[in-house]
Amino acid sequence: MTDVIPSGPTFFLDGKEVPFQASETILQAATRAHRYIPHLCWHPDFPAHGSCRLCSVKVNGQTAAACTVRAAPDLVIESDTEELNGQRKRLLQMLFIEGNHFCPSCEKSGNCLLQATAYQMGMLGPHFEEFYPDRPVDASHPDILLDFNRCILCELCVKASRNVDGKNVFAIGGHGIASHLLVNSESGKLADTSMALADRAANICPVGVILPKRRGFAIPIGQRRFDDKSVAEQAQGDTS
Repeated sequence: MTDVIPSGPTFFLDGKEVPFQASETILQAATRAHRYIPHLCWHPDFPAHGSCRLCSVKVNGQTAAACTVRAAPDLVIESDTEELNGQRKRLLQMLFIEGNHFCPSCEKSGNCLLQATAYQMGMLGPHFEEFYPDRPVDASHPDILLDFNRCILCELCVKASRNVDGKNVFAIGGHGIASHLLVNSESGKLADTSMALADRAANICPVGVILPKRRGFAIPIGQRRFDDKSVAEQAQGDTS
């Protein structure tokens, strides 16, 4: 395939020109151009807040989050480097040990962005001592299961419930290592909210926290989103 010569403003990502539109961030422009920058908490439908730091890049030599920094003409951006990928691998290792992520037994295996990104970064094990946090599983809702053990605090369910569903079902509470996902009901149970299986918040979790009941392994392992193509390969082409 012949490279298309960009028209309009561009920046350089790992030595290649990437066109951008007014007000786009580096990550938005890179994604639109099918250039992969690892990320977890960013979603194209919602404003970025740079919490996971996995998309950190070097912008003219300075470290910055690609999801929050606006694209500008002639920026020189480094992403796919040994240093940055090493940092990403360590961040992923910390995310794995801060929760309980047992991929072989998880319904989300093969569809999990955390798992797929760990594979992409060459993560072979957690490296650090695991916390094994004691977090509850909320099975109170008739159609939805919440496994808080897998939460990576991406806040996508918070944004989706608030901005799309108009329900404010979720929130983040606590500070630092004690930060955790909350259900906004007097009992703290999902059954006492207006959440429905058709809600945007019920279908946006990148890991295995929010799961529909009675549908486990409906898509067999081997036929799931990341089974055939890696997360980077999908970013570089059609993901349908």
